[in-house]
Amino acid sequence: MNIAMLSYHTCPLATLGGKDTGGMNVYVREVTRQLGVMGVRVDVFTRSQDEHVPHVLHDLGYGNRVVHVPAGPEVPLPKPELASHLPQFVQGIREFAQAKGIHYDLVHSHYWMSGLAALELKQAWQVPVAHMFHTLVLMKNRVAQSPEEMEGGYRLEGERKVIQQADRIIAATPAELAQLQWLYQADVRRIVVIPPGVDPHRFYPIPQDEAKEFIGVPPCGRMLLFVGRIEPLKGMDVLINAIALMRQRGVLERNPFCLAVIGGEPDADPEKMSAEMARIQALCAQFGLQDLIVFLGKRSQDTLPYYYSAAEAVVVPSHYESFGMVALEALACGTPVVASQVGGLAYLVQDGLTGYTVPVDEPEILADRLENLLGDADLRARMGQQAVIAASDYAWERIASRLLAVYAELM
Repeated sequence: MNIAMLSYHTCPLATLGGKDTGGMNVYVREVTRQLGVMGVRVDVFTRSQDEHVPHVLHDLGYGNRVVHVPAGPEVPLPKPELASHLPQFVQGIREFAQAKGIHYDLVHSHYWMSGLAALELKQAWQVPVAHMFHTLVLMKNRVAQSPEEMEGGYRLEGERKVIQQADRIIAATPAELAQLQWLYQADVRRIVVIPPGVDPHRFYPIPQDEAKEFIGVPPCGRMLLFVGRIEPLKGMDVLINAIALMRQRGVLERNPFCLAVIGGEPDADPEKMSAEMARIQALCAQFGLQDLIVFLGKRSQDTLPYYYSAAEAVVVPSHYESFGMVALEALACGTPVVASQVGGLAYLVQDGLTGYTVPVDEPEILADRLENLLGDADLRARMGQQAVIAASDYAWERIASRLLAVYAELM
């Protein structure tokens, strides 16, 4: 079986925490590796963003390739501009397949622009298309806090076309299925719910003292952790407000802690720093929290298990998450998660058992839950044990087997 996996706007090998790197990158990389273990040949096609990177890489093992296809300038481009280079991307994929003499049995695309490319390949190759959106524009626009965060009709039109013409839509959660049904009037008979997965051989509990030694946290130091892109959707401002409330309540005197933030480029020059990073750092200064919050920037996926295991809790205060890979990875490491009660997080985090779910944009309640965890070692231990058990249901081997069943049905 030969699969063409499309991840047009972002490479699965990119370092996490950048503007367009996150859970989708992890999904494409890890599901490709697992399919390779199971004997499935996968080529991942992504747009080339650096002319100095080889166009074909074998970093995913098992003979599977990441193919960087030139489409427009080989530099990072804003998303609205990317759509205009899709025809060149599709042509590059077709030329690669022809040059290698390979016939793909199915196209599995990710994000709406990849979906549009997949539809062109479906017509050219006469093969089925399975598609995952990862995020939906109507949901993102609903929670946008400013006009600048909203995306235009070009994306909505693209999403609707993919929904109408893809052979199968893979939704991450029942919540996403409902969103597709009610906001897009999608045919639910062509939707299947299969969540993303986690690698239990990489993400597992590391003794906290050993994890702290690895990342350089003093053994007596206590850390809360945020991992993700620095953008308004992720709710970092809510978390900072909660930290400020905890300081006012005297939590620091009873249970000293700091907050580590992985993601973004906190040391960028002011003219190059993202607007959201600048806003978040200004908010920290406003509340006088510079001594409590450390911005670590991007970190490789291989180091994340140490950070998760070193933390007392991982906080995911997002306004919208189609799933929540960070939460799943943290649970697999035996760390309680405190997350917004939205999208996939509401299904993933079992309130009171593996962590807490809290209403969106409620820093007081978030502060309460974090204070509970910081003050009760037995509670953290119980939640951590339950978290590992819950995360085991999401092992990539199980997830990939369910995907293979969908592929077989479509073929």
